[in-house]
Amino acid sequence: MTPLETTCLSEGVTVSNKTVHFDRPSEYLEVIDSRTQAKYILPIINNSIKAADLGNIKLLSDTPDHPLQNARGLKVFDRGFTNTACVESSITFIDGERGQIKFRGYDIEYLYDNHDYEEVIHLLIWGHLPSSEEKQILRKKLLAELKAPRSVVDAIRAFPPQFSTGSMILAGLAAFAALDEGTKRLHSQAEPYYMGNMKNTDAAIIRTLAAMATTIALVYCHKRGKKFTKPDLQGSFIGNVLKMMGKEDDGIEKCLERLWILYADHEMTNSTAAFLHASSTLTDPLSCTISAVVSAYGPLHGGAIDLAYQQFKAIASVKDVPYLIEEVKAKRQRLFGFGHRIYKTVDPRTKFIREMIDEQVRNPILSRSPLLEIALEIEKVASTDDYFISRRLAANADLYGALLYTALGFESDIIVAIASLSRVAGPMAHWRESMQQKPMLWRPQQLYREASNPESPLR
Repeated sequence: MTPLETTCLSEGVTVSNKTVHFDRPSEYLEVIDSRTQAKYILPIINNSIKAADLGNIKLLSDTPDHPLQNARGLKVFDRGFTNTACVESSITFIDGERGQIKFRGYDIEYLYDNHDYEEVIHLLIWGHLPSSEEKQILRKKLLAELKAPRSVVDAIRAFPPQFSTGSMILAGLAAFAALDEGTKRLHSQAEPYYMGNMKNTDAAIIRTLAAMATTIALVYCHKRGKKFTKPDLQGSFIGNVLKMMGKEDDGIEKCLERLWILYADHEMTNSTAAFLHASSTLTDPLSCTISAVVSAYGPLHGGAIDLAYQQFKAIASVKDVPYLIEEVKAKRQRLFGFGHRIYKTVDPRTKFIREMIDEQVRNPILSRSPLLEIALEIEKVASTDDYFISRRLAANADLYGALLYTALGFESDIIVAIASLSRVAGPMAHWRESMQQKPMLWRPQQLYREASNPESPLR
């Protein structure tokens, strides 16, 4: 049947009742709407089509079934945004099929072997590896903002020490936001404070990184009854995070300098997307960081590490590990921290983290944790079992990192927070990138489905 209409949506060519000829894009998707027999040409750019082009595909007249949905055009139903690109970015590239990660075009293996964390976050946020002078400027600016205001301390201490770590961090960040000069000015003037203004944006990035570090250190100390230690303005950023937490070095700083490179960004994770969703309103980055932290603590995201450790704690000894593995294979239990949504072969980060775990396990200064022994035994058994191998259910980088933190002497309740701190530079880079683009409020659509028997729970 001859299509009634041929439309090249990106070029705006539409002729009804006959097939027309036009210069087609070099790559395109040809669509015929079975409802109308109209034919559409959708340009493919960077292996994607524009959702707005699909929105131009409509019925010739409304039907009584879905008049509003038809009027708005064809939608893409993508529950959970599993195959929807919401930004264009030049920051991080991930190839899950080949097990490859690049930051600004640099392989993560190269950065791990040749640079430290401060250099990598400079690369992510400002687009290039820093000179020695630029690195010192970044370090000095970060350290100058590592402060513990009284209202932030009071907000955290208002919680009993045994309460949720995540809740305390949210309270501390909210207190920082209330004090932040940029945040106050943003909400007191008509013009956007950050959009298009890189000076204000860069200053806010420094304040946000420092606020996150200080908040986590304060929470760590409060939960353990330790005294918060003021930073040393001559040290590194990671060195001062450890100092504020009251952690003795014992090689921990050197290890985290490498580990945090691997975690610095991971493209459009749920928490990064949560940050950018909030920031699309042009609100302040500290408030957006709160959105990201809330996301990170969910049990399907970073909070899965907490569930994994609860599972480890429920095992009395390494002799009970085979029983757990059989329970998982029988689908009576779920093994947390295994498998990954993106990587189909191997996560390139895991080999480095595993090497660091082995280094720390051999470190005579650090005491061995029974929890670590159980976790490593689970990883050992699962990695050699055909059930897990055939399903590609290897321990993921987040779980390996958690095991490394345990080997370094960090308690399990602070691990998600520490991992979030290592990752916060990523959302900062994506936020800075968005502040140089045309503002766009994120507003997803829905497919409305009328309930068959709507009932009110109110009586």
